[in-house]
Amino acid sequence: MTPEGTSEIVHILENSRQEFNAATSGLSESHANARPEVGRWSVLECVEHVAIVEERFLGWLERAEPREAPPIDKQKEAALAVRVTNRANRAEAPEAVRPTGRFTSLPQGLEHFNATRTRTIRFAEERSDDLYCLASEHPRFGRINGTELLLIIAGHARRHADQIREIRAALGEG
Repeated sequence: MTPEGTSEIVHILENSRQEFNAATSGLSESHANARPEVGRWSVLECVEHVAIVEERFLGWLERAEPREAPPIDKQKEAALAVRVTNRANRAEAPEAVRPTGRFTSLPQGLEHFNATRTRTIRFAEERSDDLYCLASEHPRFGRINGTELLLIIAGHARRHADQIREIRAALGEG
């Protein structure tokens, strides 16, 4: 990846972190734990899910072995960025990344998310030369390279920032 590409992906990751944190800003613990309706997640459950997914995806990247670089497909990257953030189609989270009450407070969940995001950004900076050579298999998006997975990570946080804003509005906390 070029230095320009590295700073671009880091910028995307930083922006999605800011957006995710902003979506939770000023939220009381009682509202963070409230579900807007039966069968829907609370804000704290969204935070837990995003933190777990990012940790999982980062692990995939950290364990990935460099392979022959697949062709760079900027159209696929752009399509992934849109597809991941689009909340028009709800997606059922796999069992392994569903909230289980791992965090007892919103600050604890956000601290974990932010620590993992810091590691993700460090990975993007340190491995910038071979991000396109790192291949992983995503259950929903198929075979993807490291850059694409980083875009999914950023988009996933944005997707749930939108969900958090929806929850806040439903609770009258918007």
